[in-house]
Amino acid sequence: MQFLITVLQSFFTAAFFRAAVMQGIPLLYGAVGEILTEKSGNLNLGIAGIMYMGAIGGLVGSFLYESSAASPVPFVAMVIAILCALLLATLGGLIYAVLTITFRANQNVTGLALTTFGVGLGNFLGGSIMKLTGKTGQITVYLTGKAFKSTFAFASSEAVTSSPFLNTICTMFFSYGFLTYFAIIATIILSWMIYRTRVGLNLRAVGENPGTADAVGINVPLYKYLSTCIGGMLAGLGGLYFVMEYTGGTWVNNGFGDRGWLAIAL
Repeated sequence: MQFLITVLQSFFTAAFFRAAVMQGIPLLYGAVGEILTEKSGNLNLGIAGIMYMGAIGGLVGSFLYESSAASPVPFVAMVIAILCALLLATLGGLIYAVLTITFRANQNVTGLALTTFGVGLGNFLGGSIMKLTGKTGQITVYLTGKAFKSTFAFASSEAVTSSPFLNTICTMFFSYGFLTYFAIIATIILSWMIYRTRVGLNLRAVGENPGTADAVGINVPLYKYLSTCIGGMLAGLGGLYFVMEYTGGTWVNNGFGDRGWLAIAL
């Protein structure tokens, strides 16, 4: 009995809570992106590949900046990483949208092909960029990763660290980078948008009965394209979060494991 109590206590700690949050945030990004896409009537099985595309896009962008700048600025590197991740993830969503919405290709086959492409692209660039620059190993951007992992200043203050209670609270709730909090805020906003606004009502109508939605004047292709591309952007941020905040700015081939598929299942 004492052993069981000890095991349970080891789980309900600030460190365990923090680790659980960091594991869950990439899944949250991918799941919310997939939910937004599915509300328009599309099942995007390419979310896993898009997460890889967002991750490698952000890493390559920040790596090229850090390598070329005489004195790289962490904030600039972080902005470049976000923009590159969003651009490549949006491209992945656009590829899926064009093939399935405009050309009526099979959604399952297109999604699986996009996942294969995204994973292959990430693993290829992850090892090739270093070789092109005359270095060995895989992409590492410690400066940018450190910027993404920056937390609230008060969380590491002496007043907090000297108090076990405050230190535990800050470790559980205020020891993450901004992408963690953005994921939660984006989820709440999207939930409100889907179920409490006219745009969300139109989006659900497009997904449930596109013929009826078109008959009442809703631009069905526009809603499908926007939801698929924005959903891809969110999934790409999940990939960026994993490589920047979770791994600290280091690329690892196949490092995501099955997180993309778990996001789709969720």
